[in-house]
Parts: sequence; structure tokens; C-alpha cells
Amino acid sequence: MRHPDGLPREIAALDRTVVMGILNVTPDSFSDGGRWHDPGDAIKRGHLLRDSGADIIDIGGESTRPGAERIPEADEIARVIPVVEALVAEGIPVSIDTMRASVAAQCVTLGACLVNDVSGGQADPEMLPFLATVSVPCVAMHWRGPSTIMQSLAVYDDVVSDVCRELEQRLHALEAAGVDLKRVAIDPGLGFAKDTEHNWAILRDLDALGALGQPILLGASRKRFLGELLADPDGQPRPLEGREAAGDAVTALAATWGVWGVRVHEVAASRDAVMVARAWRGPS
Repeated sequence: MRHPDGLPREIAALDRTVVMGILNVTPDSFSDGGRWHDPGDAIKRGHLLRDSGADIIDIGGESTRPGAERIPEADEIARVIPVVEALVAEGIPVSIDTMRASVAAQCVTLGACLVNDVSGGQADPEMLPFLATVSVPCVAMHWRGPSTIMQSLAVYDDVVSDVCRELEQRLHALEAAGVDLKRVAIDPGLGFAKDTEHNWAILRDLDALGALGQPILLGASRKRFLGELLADPDGQPRPLEGREAAGDAVTALAATWGVWGVRVHEVAASRDAVMVARAWRGPS
């Protein structure tokens, strides 16, 4: 298992897929918006995710669900800083899920061990220069535009080839900005400017993503393409709370393939799936 450089020692030593627990401190995220908006509740949730087996807690203060509007920088900072500070102080590894360099910088200063930018550095021109100045790793996701318009951008000649080419362009941009690519993981952005079949096509061809040579993070948890797969006889997608087992199946298959990390809302079963995949694959 190749990890991006710069992770804490206990994570870098793992010979299995990393489990990243999602902690949205937002009022409007697609899955759990509002549940952990209060800092005290969010900190308790972070403890629960860690106790359930999360290796990293991924803290985000701005929703990126389809149609979501950007929020002011001050609001995002006010949401994430108390949670990052509290969890880091207790020795819990955290990453910051943000598209803003200023937010990332404050969180890294507090001790965040990874920057997860769903725009791959495209939403903020200061992000790539900032990443070049720090030693923590980052995740660059495939992104075609903001949440307000992203579903209109789900048009591809060949989704696997197009996503790989666009991620490669991001890697070139990161390198040109001075970021060591040994510190970079990539994320194909399931559900971001992609319809259901696009997501399945990407999952069927992880080898194509792997050919880019970077560790891969996947985030399938609770997403609509799973709900559509499990639709009822009337064609209604399965509700969010009924998608966990399908997400755990994606985790098991992806971890058996060898992805670096999975990003999930509920940790325990996905951690079990990762352990099964680790045994199935054998020592790396």
C-alpha cells in the first residue's frame, strides 16, 4: 500500500486501505446536513468516528452537494476551526475538506495532517501555491465546476479517459506550482459532474486511474448512484439510510483492488470491509 508522503507515522505504516470518516459541520450537506453543525456535537461525532475505526477524520465546513451555493470564508472558518483544534488537541488525525487556501492554512497550522480539495486547486488560485509551501499531503479531486452547475457538466466522450486526462492535467498544474507529487493522492470525484453510469464506468476501470501513478481516494458513501441501483419497484431511489451496505460493498471491492483510501459516513462496517480486503490481498 503506497501512501502519499507526509502522513503521520501511524497512518503511513498501515499496510491496508485508509478509512476516512466524514464529518460535515454544515447545515446543508446532502447526507447529514445539520446533524453536526454545533461544534460540541461535531467533536463528539469525531470521537465516535475515531472509536469506530476511522484512521482520519475529514472535516468540512462547506457543502458541495449538487446546487449548493458558496458560503462566506468567515462562516467556513467559524465552522471548522473549533472542531479541528479540539480533535487535534486530543491526538486524533484530521484532514480539512476545503476549496480555500486560507482555511487550509489555518487548519494545517493547527495540526491538520492532510488537505482534501474537491476542486483540485481550481476554485482558489492561492491553493496550489499554498500547498507548495507545506509538507502535508493533499487530495486532488476531479472537478469540472462549482456545485451550482456541476450536473450540467456531466458530458464526456469517454468518461474514464476524460477523467484520467483531466486529473493528469491537475497533476501537471500541481507539479508546476512546486508541489511534490509524492504528496498527492487523486480522487475521481464520484457524483461530481457525473451521472450514474459514469460512476460505474470509473469503478469498473480503476486500473486506468491507477496508471496515473498516484494513491487513489474514493468517496462513494450514500451517493445517489447507489440509491438508484437499489431503487424500489416504482423507480424511487433507496433513501440515504438504506445505502450503507452498498457503500460497504464498494469499500470491500475498492480495497481489494488496492485504493489508498475510502471516505465514508459510517465507519465500523467499512473498516471491517477493509480488513477483509487486507486478508484477501495478503501482505503487501
